Formats: sequence, C-alpha cells, structure tokens
Amino acid sequence: MRFRHPDGSVVHLSYCTNVHPAETLDGVRAQLRDHCEPVRRRLGRDRLGIGLWLARDAARALTNDPAELRALRAELDSRGLEVVTLNGFPYEGFGADEVKYRVYRPDWTEPDRLAHTTDLARLLAALLPDDVTEGTISTLPLAWRTPYATDPGAPRTARTALTTLAQRLDALAELTGKSIRIGLEPEPGCTVETTADAIAPLTDVGHERIGICVDTCHLATSFEDPGTALDTLTAVGIPVVKSQLSAALHAEHPHLPEVRTALAAFAEPRFLHQTRTRTAAGLRGTDDLDEAIAGRALPDSTPWRAHFHVPLHAPPAPPLTSTLPVLRTALTRLVGGAVPLTRHLEVETYTWQALPAELRPRTRTQLADGIAAELTLARDLLVDLGLKELP
Repeated sequence: MRFRHPDGSVVHLSYCTNVHPAETLDGVRAQLRDHCEPVRRRLGRDRLGIGLWLARDAARALTNDPAELRALRAELDSRGLEVVTLNGFPYEGFGADEVKYRVYRPDWTEPDRLAHTTDLARLLAALLPDDVTEGTISTLPLAWRTPYATDPGAPRTARTALTTLAQRLDALAELTGKSIRIGLEPEPGCTVETTADAIAPLTDVGHERIGICVDTCHLATSFEDPGTALDTLTAVGIPVVKSQLSAALHAEHPHLPEVRTALAAFAEPRFLHQTRTRTAAGLRGTDDLDEAIAGRALPDSTPWRAHFHVPLHAPPAPPLTSTLPVLRTALTRLVGGAVPLTRHLEVETYTWQALPAELRPRTRTQLADGIAAELTLARDLLVDLGLKELP
C-alpha cells in the first residue's frame, strides 16, 4: 500500500510474511498464493506491499538461480504484490515449535550473518518495483547480550562486518541504481536493546546506508518515550531506515492475582517474551514472561510490558491491554511531520499462532481477515495524519 506524504514523497505500508512459516522457496510461493494475495483481495486493493521474510535456504535458492529470482518477481507482479522491504532478522527455523534464543544466531560476529544479509540486499535490489529505487532490510541488533558482552573482540568484529556490508551496498547501488539500506532493530535482551544503545555502534560505522529499524513493540516494552527516542536519533544523524508497527502486551497492575492469571495465558513455548518494568532505580526485566509470572524476579508495584506482538486492532481483554498508544505516538513522529523520518512501514504481528488458544485464528480465512484488519487500522492512522492513499 502506498501513500502520498504532504511533502510529496511516497510512504510504503506492508505486512511482514514471517507470520507464515516457510523455509524454502516453494514455501514462499505458497505464502503468496495462500495468504498474501487473499489479504490483498480483502482490502480491495490492486496492489499490496509485503515485507518478505526469506529464510536461509530460500535466499540461497534465489541467489544461486537467476531464473528462480525472475520467476519470483513475475509471480509477485501477477498476484498484485510488491516488495520494498525484507525482514532479515530471523535466519532460519522461525516456524519451529521452539524458537526462543535461536532467533539471535548467527549474530553480527559470525560470517554467516554478513553473507546472508549481503544476499538479501542483492535479492531485494532485483525484487524492487521498477518505479522504486530504495529498499530496506531490518536485521539483528548485533547479538543477544551474552556471550557478546564477555567477548572483548565482539564489538570490533561486528563493526568490521557492518562496515564491509556498507561497502557492498555502495557497490550494489552503483551497479543497479537501487539503494538498499539496513536497519539494526533494537530488541529487549540484545546488545542493542534500546534506540539509545544503537547510537554508539551506528556512529562507529558512520554510513548512511546503515541505520535503525524502530519496532514500536520493542520501543514500548523497554518503556522508551517515542518522541525522545526519535528526536535523539535525528539529532545525532542516525537514519530511521524502516519502522515495524507492532504493539506489546501491557499489564497495569501485575501484583493482582487475576492479572497474573491473564498474563500466564500468553506465556508459551515458542517465542521469547522478554518482560520489563520501569522502577525508580531504572528498567528491570526478565528474559521470558513465565520467569516474571512465576516468582519475585520482577517488582510488581509498577506496570509490566512483555515482548508479545499482539494484533493491532484487537487488544487483549481486561485486565490486560496493548501498547497501541505508543505506536500511535511513534507513527505521528515518524510520518506526521513536515518530512517523514522513514518511508517504509511494516505491520509485524508474527505471533498470531502463539496467542492464547481462544484468540488464535483457526483457518487461513480468519488469519487473512485479521491481517487485513491490522492493515486497515494502520491505513486509517496514516490517513488521519494527512497522508493520501494511492491506487
């Protein structure tokens, strides 16, 4: 979905396909047929943007066979789908029964991360619509905090990898005329947990093609103020490459038994749900929601937020809610000003099948309806900010 910003530029809205498990190229094609095109039809659009997730095996198949890449581009066109952004964070196994800490490997100290991201950049340059010259890719925020924090050589290794990537992106732009930018995506528990944590490593790299991806669920989970975070990034010259529109789980009164019971329904074995609370002494947290619920690991006199991407249009029932207000505030700062801070927006609710059983979509139809409802909400927010939806 495309929108005209009041400054005349085009802002792209997509939804991320990591909600549909697929490790192979055949799986990606099935996603387009079974999920993406039905969502487009529900929205009544001739064209729908998707934030494509290409796992390692799918990416390698496309890299190794130019004919397959041309065929994928043709299939996207035939199904009314377009790709301007990729989710390069998960490497493989995102559809496994248990993902948890595995999603952070390989990290930016490992050669496979650089090789995979380079492949993604080359693929995206080929998949971009003919009238689009800029693509974006979100990626791991360097590494999970351990063992990175105990390896004195890790920051230098990661910086070298990102600098090498930037050089490759420059060469790619010169060769293809397509500018691909990469955004580190701050996430609780990682080396770069907050936007503030991103400033030093990105300043060290110091390249316009390497910036930040602002995920509004992660922003909220870490209790960052959107205005302060985005103003600081602007002040130091770090570009917001893209933003993922998502909402975290919020518990206002975690000391109450009924709140703990409600939270327990979201503690599930597949994904990691880092949980945070803000106290007078600073931010406190656990690596997963069940650790917070089980005992006294977190103070419960202040609200808790958990890294659980809840559907934008359907906040959980009381006594829980979502951080949709944080998303609204962030979006206003991102694209509501005289000039947009980013032109790539991506709805990223990958946890539909991790929701409590009574809230999960039971059929493809229900899932498509839910994704379409999320995109409708995002579209309405953009229109309210003065953007005009384009055909």
